[in-house]
Amino acid sequence: MNKDISKGLLSINAVFLRPEQPFTWASGIKSPIYCDNRLILTAPEIRDLVEDEIAQTVEKEYPECEVLMGTSTAGIAHAAIVANILDLPMGYVRSGAKDHGRQNQIEGKLEKGQKVVVIEDLISTGGSVIEVVDVLREAGAEVLGIVSIFTYCMQKGLDRLKEANIKNVSLTDFDTTIQVAAEEGYIKKEDIEKLIKFRNNPSDESWIGE
Repeated sequence: MNKDISKGLLSINAVFLRPEQPFTWASGIKSPIYCDNRLILTAPEIRDLVEDEIAQTVEKEYPECEVLMGTSTAGIAHAAIVANILDLPMGYVRSGAKDHGRQNQIEGKLEKGQKVVVIEDLISTGGSVIEVVDVLREAGAEVLGIVSIFTYCMQKGLDRLKEANIKNVSLTDFDTTIQVAAEEGYIKKEDIEKLIKFRNNPSDESWIGE
């Protein structure tokens, strides 16, 4: 299934690999990969595949789940669709509390002690999703873990999740996707080494031009 998800993401350019002409991230880092999982929502066939797989993963990995919480903003739609499939309540967590009204950071009803699964579209260094988990824990929720669509498998992200005692299950990942990309002709097989070098140390740009 990981390969099927990767094929789907590549086919709609939700994951776009361009090692010969790197993208520039907001941080200034040069990257051979661009990931925009919002495109999943505009591709019904791939959307159905992804949402069904998220639902099955929640049922398999977190059978005690009582509430789904999406990350703002990219995880919200996926959490809503999967909540409908599983007939579960859902909500989402803002990046910060509102400065008006009830000043909520968590939107949707959440009772203390409820067992929550966070739905995230993408994990790189893990910082933003860890903040979401922290907010939910502070509100009294029992966070069972995360289901993400794609993870970069960066060591920093893996270490941070482990330190925060957060389980993440991803539908697919960087390593699977670049292997599929080479098999399907999106990149050359010799590009794999460059991409792995980037994944191992995104700040090291020595892979560019190799």
